[in-house]
Amino acid sequence: MYSSEKIKAFLKKRLSKKRYNHSVNVANEALKLAKTYGENLDKAYFAGLLHDVCKELLPSEQKQMMLEGNMDISGAELATKALWHGPAGAYFIEKEMGIKDKDILNAVRFHTVGRSGMSRLEEIIYMADLISEDRDYKDVDKMRKLAYTDFEKAMLEAFCYSIEGVVKKQGYIPEYTVDAYNQYLYVCSVRKKTKEENNGK
Repeated sequence: MYSSEKIKAFLKKRLSKKRYNHSVNVANEALKLAKTYGENLDKAYFAGLLHDVCKELLPSEQKQMMLEGNMDISGAELATKALWHGPAGAYFIEKEMGIKDKDILNAVRFHTVGRSGMSRLEEIIYMADLISEDRDYKDVDKMRKLAYTDFEKAMLEAFCYSIEGVVKKQGYIPEYTVDAYNQYLYVCSVRKKTKEENNGK
């Protein structure tokens, strides 16, 4: 695997200062989450650094890589330019950097839309992108706290936040995102019901 310093040097040349700083912040957050939840630290930091590697390419370049990657792109993704950089990034790091680790590729590919059945690494990159140090949206501090105290609930809240934002803009909601929301809602609902039943005994 590439050294983090080499990747940082590569990203500094490739990304704007703001996007580079965001990438480093996401990597740092991913590292902390990985330590908390027992995930591979090197993989988490690596995926965090590279999650936005194609974010600032021209949309036409992103689209070409996304389609060449053959990653089961949904219709909603295809119709939403802001989502193209995830699949494009996964294609890029596999084709140009020789990364074959499926977990890392999926973490980059799904870091914006999410999906049901995400691995812990995928979840960590998704969450790290949402709560990194440079994020300043309303309730971000609440989300940060939840991410380190109740990860499944944090994931559910993250998808609620994402879907709400898309609905406000009247954008397309990818099937992957809906499936992920339903999964985390189910997990949290079952857990809540079990807790209530146990307390009722």
